[in-house]
Amino acid sequence: MKKEQVLQKNSAMLPPDRPALFLAPMQDVTDLPFLRVMAACGGADIYVTEYFRVYENSKLDPYILRSVTENPTDRPIIAQMIGQHEGALVQTVNELKNYPVAGIDLNLGCPAPVVYRKDAGGGLLRKPEKIDQLLGALREACGDLPFTVKTRVGFESPDEFGHLLSIFKKHAIDLLTIHGRTVKERYQTPVHPEKIRQAVEELSCPVIANGNVVNLQSGLAYLKETQAAGLMIGRGAIRHPWIFAKLRASFLGEKIPSVTGRMILDYIAMLYDETAREHSDFIEHKHVQKMKRCLVYIVQGHVPEFEFAIRRVKTREEFFAICREFLENDDPAPELPPENSKLFCGFSQFL
Repeated sequence: MKKEQVLQKNSAMLPPDRPALFLAPMQDVTDLPFLRVMAACGGADIYVTEYFRVYENSKLDPYILRSVTENPTDRPIIAQMIGQHEGALVQTVNELKNYPVAGIDLNLGCPAPVVYRKDAGGGLLRKPEKIDQLLGALREACGDLPFTVKTRVGFESPDEFGHLLSIFKKHAIDLLTIHGRTVKERYQTPVHPEKIRQAVEELSCPVIANGNVVNLQSGLAYLKETQAAGLMIGRGAIRHPWIFAKLRASFLGEKIPSVTGRMILDYIAMLYDETAREHSDFIEHKHVQKMKRCLVYIVQGHVPEFEFAIRRVKTREEFFAICREFLENDDPAPELPPENSKLFCGFSQFL
């Protein structure tokens, strides 16, 4: 079978005439309320759940499962798993097949030390033989359901990627998403687009590029340099949820939507309200603290006083008073975050 035929067979969920746009799974962020808000802002083409933690005798997390059973986006959603116990992962696949998932994804990229020290997520990249074993079992368990993988280019070094790629090639996965850094690089370096281009050239399945997409220009440049079938965007979408609408408009030759401070204020209000109504035991100060974790991303690129002030608020009234002070205007939203922060690093390679 020619590569073009394989791509067509394995990419039924992807847009047929332009690059695909995925919202990256981010634990404790991309839950059901967040999906509602993303969809209202234009949204991605395909969504991926927060990861289901899988271990011996584990059960499907009912809250994460609601993102599948109550999917508010009207677009496909893939269920992601994280773990290293083969039997438990296979059992979880069999359980997830009872729900309306567009596919099953194995997380091989999470760089959090609390995860990789347990040989899960990015920690599995230190054990290629274990990955080989798991992919074989999961490919068989998924059957006709698309089986996808999200990975990084290595654990310590991008030089590890060639061996990993040979394993991915062996198991006929349906789609590979690559965050272009190693696990140890976390988010603090430029990405390695040449590794993603290597995967595009060697694999028969679609390859999605992830990491360092912060605006329209960086996304278009990443696609051009890698020739990937699409982009997966995480932190950049928290900061600027219209990034999907802007990229989609660019692909289609349409007018790029403009975003103002007032629109960001409305986005924050929607995120606050949608998240709050999910909790019957709502406690205001705890919810404000949760929102501040999102605001850490949203304020990037605005004046430093905004971030300083928002860190000090404790009540809903204080929270929105600060947001209105800095955002209740029709000025254009900042195009870029600062590149020297711990949240967004190295993206100037695409500017």
